[in-house]
Amino acid sequence: MGVKSKAAAAILVLLLFLGSLWLQGGLDYHWESCLKAYHQENNPHQLNNSSVDEGSGILQVLETCPGQTFQVSLLIHHLLGAPVYTSDVLLQPYLSSWDELVKFMEALGPMVGLISQEIQTKTSIIRELALLAQKSPEAELGQFEKENNPESSPHTGGYHSVRSMIRMELDQGLVDFNHQTDSGCRTLLRLHRALLWLKLFLGKLAEMPANGRLKNPSELCREAYKSTLAKHHTWFVRRAAEIAFIAMPDRTFFFRLVCVQNQEDLSRVLTKVVQATGEVYNRTQKALEEHGMLDLP
Repeated sequence: MGVKSKAAAAILVLLLFLGSLWLQGGLDYHWESCLKAYHQENNPHQLNNSSVDEGSGILQVLETCPGQTFQVSLLIHHLLGAPVYTSDVLLQPYLSSWDELVKFMEALGPMVGLISQEIQTKTSIIRELALLAQKSPEAELGQFEKENNPESSPHTGGYHSVRSMIRMELDQGLVDFNHQTDSGCRTLLRLHRALLWLKLFLGKLAEMPANGRLKNPSELCREAYKSTLAKHHTWFVRRAAEIAFIAMPDRTFFFRLVCVQNQEDLSRVLTKVVQATGEVYNRTQKALEEHGMLDLP
């Protein structure tokens, strides 16, 4: 089977299986697009597509890559702006990071583009929840505002950060530990799992050759998938993913995507991304684990 035939087969299989079951074995549960929020000044509850410039003076941003929709400099900017206090993550820059990662996935072709559609649905769910909560501020704040929490601002709402969202949804009984719901916590968990997959993939892509041989991206993506998302998927989805990764672009494509000339430069750039992603992932992992939310249905 030729490369084109393999790519066509991969896309077809994804359309049948992966497109409806990628993140949690049931992507069609939230397939319809949700309303996205847009930024309005002096509106801390609304989560938009631009991250809050937290500590911009210390953000080291790479140059813009001309001709590319995906900008690795913006991704790093959003990721560095997400961690706050000692163990929390701001939701606005977190979601903005995903906006950029969606562009990254879409650049890899139609088969990964199917996954990016589901990611967009997930980020839209959290943004819509923030908008709905904003319309009912008393219901949003509830008991959360009454708590004396040194790591939360008393002037922000429940969807300001990962930890504030967890506390607010638990206080209001929005999190169901036995059934699927549209809670922000459940949605965050799906994004969290996908973030680990991308983090590991980019980390493998950044590795310098140990024996003079670089593995192809499809092989690296497959390895990252097997150790992350695969454990949450059915047999059919895992088989579909195995076929789908055949259509992954070659390594030189990633050079062009982030505007570098060689593996050494790619490693330098992606290492920045992986480090920033790791901090966000670890903080989110800790918050979800502390509240027993790593296995929400």
